[in-house]
Amino acid sequence: MRTLTNRIFVCCAAAVIGVAFMTASAVTSGAYAAWEPNKPVEFVIMAGKGGGADKMARLMQSIVEKHKMSPMPLLPVNKPGGSGAEALVHLNGKKGADADHTIMVTLNSFYTTPLRQPGLGVDSLTFAPIARMAEDTFLLWVHKESGITDVDGFVAAAKAKGNNWIMAGTGKASEDNLLTDFLNAAYGLNIKYVPYKGGGTVAKQLAGQHANSTVNNPSEAEGFYKAGTVVALAAFTDKRLPAFPEAPTFKELGKDFEYYMQRSVVGAPKMSAEALAYYQGLFKAVFESAEWQKYRTDKSLRGDLISGDAMKAYWQENNERHRQMLIKMGAIKG
Repeated sequence: MRTLTNRIFVCCAAAVIGVAFMTASAVTSGAYAAWEPNKPVEFVIMAGKGGGADKMARLMQSIVEKHKMSPMPLLPVNKPGGSGAEALVHLNGKKGADADHTIMVTLNSFYTTPLRQPGLGVDSLTFAPIARMAEDTFLLWVHKESGITDVDGFVAAAKAKGNNWIMAGTGKASEDNLLTDFLNAAYGLNIKYVPYKGGGTVAKQLAGQHANSTVNNPSEAEGFYKAGTVVALAAFTDKRLPAFPEAPTFKELGKDFEYYMQRSVVGAPKMSAEALAYYQGLFKAVFESAEWQKYRTDKSLRGDLISGDAMKAYWQENNERHRQMLIKMGAIKG
């Protein structure tokens, strides 16, 4: 009896050791290891070169490279066509390994372009929620040589020029277009909105006096502002921006209005759960880096890091807000 018991014990022990060895081997071989990219990652930017989205993407790419956060490089590529439609369709169609190796920097055309162009077959709420890295801010800018120093002066000058007053902006029915519509409605103006492919180009239009005003983000107009070429008249924020203390908010001026733009990283709708988890961890590390925190302060960005379900809820709320704004401006039907 004892001999039989010993044999059973020995066999069971051998089996346990065998399973443990197999498990250890599997982990060592990578069968149970966490997902990582095994080829370069396409980092799509749904706006042109030189704008806020472009600068943000290239900064994040440099942070990842500097701190060796990823085994594979992020390769920025600009796809600004159709107010971001080109980028949205590109990412929406990714499948399999390509879906796991393509990510995108978004702005608010992430909402407005699919709403305006349902024929694209893109539902932005189905994209993979990697990380909202910040919210960007907007200011109203004019050229220094215009002699305009405040919003009252801007309103008087714009009224005098009527439809000949040019507001340069990024994309059609986009963030800049919505802010131009606000100014027209709030102050009884008839400003003509002229779209371009990126915020960098827009800033140059004002600096070269090819446009009368812009509503650029701080990062886009910063160089011309520091050079004394352009003047910040007012901010579309709840409080004055520390970097532009002379610019009052429109709330201070009696207009109950503020507006922000998401600076987010998203994945394809068909991105795997394992890849999504990897990128969420990667951009959490980028967000916590000293370089990103300095950029947030220097460029007047706001908002905490959010991802996953919280980011999905954020999208739903802002998608509906933009739907209502587009209906109001006549860009889509209710």
